[in-house]
Amino acid sequence: MKELTFVIRTAADPKRLANAASQRIWSVDRDLPVSSVVSMEQVIADHLWRSRLSVLLLSMFAGIALLLAAVGIYGVISYSVRRRTQEIGIRMALGAKRGHVLRMTIQEGMVPVLAGAGVGVVLAMGASRWMSSLLYGVRTTDPATFGAVTLLLLAVACIANLVPARRATRVDPLIALRHE
Repeated sequence: MKELTFVIRTAADPKRLANAASQRIWSVDRDLPVSSVVSMEQVIADHLWRSRLSVLLLSMFAGIALLLAAVGIYGVISYSVRRRTQEIGIRMALGAKRGHVLRMTIQEGMVPVLAGAGVGVVLAMGASRWMSSLLYGVRTTDPATFGAVTLLLLAVACIANLVPARRATRVDPLIALRHE
């Protein structure tokens, strides 16, 4: 048996017109069965549920990856600055100003982060060709997305440098010199 599909365009609520549309079809042929009356939004949603689920899962995993990257950056830089507590104490004991030590520590900590961000952006742009089939409404090399993620990770790296560096500059130089 052949299946016929009728599409009715209306400005009113489609569910209210379902009964009237069925009556109109039955006025032509009483033996025609009318079943599965759904709105076009529901047809589209039923067709796109797999794609939407894929995008949702991909977004969740991307968010988790971004969080793990931020925590990893913070951990590595924080550890690196803590290892330099004695050096910072010596600099402070020799008369270095806190602002100078803080700036130096942040600059030295940001060098590997900037290099990693540059390499990461290049690799992400290269890998984006493989992801093009998963994207809808966004180019694979969307500058806003690349920029936002890079700036977020750079901000995390700055905070990761700033927190332990400030802590280290507040330590009494004698305590920092004894610290090993």
